[in-house]
Formats: sequence, C-alpha cells, structure tokens
Amino acid sequence: MRVITGSARGRVLETLKGDDIVRPTTDKVKEAIFSAIQFEIEGRDFIDVFAGSGQMGIEALSRGARSAVFLDSSRRAAAVIERNLRVTNLQQFATVIVADSLNYLRSTDLLFDVAFLDPPYNTGILQETMPIIAQRMKKTGVIICESALNDKILQKYYKFTLDRERTYGKIRVSTYRHEDYL
Repeated sequence: MRVITGSARGRVLETLKGDDIVRPTTDKVKEAIFSAIQFEIEGRDFIDVFAGSGQMGIEALSRGARSAVFLDSSRRAAAVIERNLRVTNLQQFATVIVADSLNYLRSTDLLFDVAFLDPPYNTGILQETMPIIAQRMKKTGVIICESALNDKILQKYYKFTLDRERTYGKIRVSTYRHEDYL
C-alpha cells in the first residue's frame, strides 16, 4: 500500500496485520475515489472514519487537504496511523482519535468538507453512522462510503443524497452530496 500522489507520493504505508475485519482500500479503488473528488481536497477538512491504517486521510493530506481527523476505535490502528503520518511527514496536519465512531461523531462540534467511511462490512455500523456523519458535514461537503455490494444503504441521509455509485468487484463506492448542491 502506497501514497499515490502529492507531497508524500510513493511512500509505502504500514497496514494492520492479523485482523480479519481489516481490508485496506485497494490502490485501484483509492485512485478512482480521489480522481472523482480531486478538486474537492485542497484546503479542505477531511475525516477518515474507521481509519484502519489511515491511508485515505493520508492520501487527502498528501493532495493538499488542510487537515485530517483519523477516527478508529482500535489503539493498534491509531499506532499504525501515527507511524504512517511520521513516514509521510504529515503529522502536523492530523488528529488521531481513538474512540467509538458513533460517540465521537455525536459529541464533536467539528464540521467536515470530505468524509470517507469504510466500516466493517455487513455489520450495520454504516447504516448507524451515515445519519450522524451527514449532520457533521459542511453544506458543500461530500461523503464517500465504501461498502460490500450486499450492504444495505439508503438514497438519503439527513440532507445528503446519493449522487453516484460505482462498483469494483464486490465493493461499492457511494458518493453523497447535500441536496442543495446536486
């Protein structure tokens, strides 16, 4: 796993090992996601929910995001994210939070421009998180969800409506935008 482009281009990132529910986003899917939102990253605030290794937030920072919050409930994941931030020299723009995603999102006052969610598949956590993250977004923001094809998702959460959906094998990437910006 590597950083595709930007200030940390080509840097190899560490991944979590030994955990069945950890499946890093493939380079193909990551490249497609960032290609679709390439003009929505620079100078923006990014949140990587269920961050794992932190590769999506690191990619956003490498491409010029102003800040990134890395949210994961695992201390092991947080340690990997912090090592990856040091390797890429992007730690000054990052906040790593070890917390339950639902609890953190309910309690924070921060608003985000770009949110990436890649929760464990088929657990129902995506369906619980989407209405909450939609309320933590700036009106001009975009929410990107990576999920299994058979994971049920809605067309609308709060005021964010499904804008685009792409499939990559058994993976679905869904993009949501505020209803006023469709």
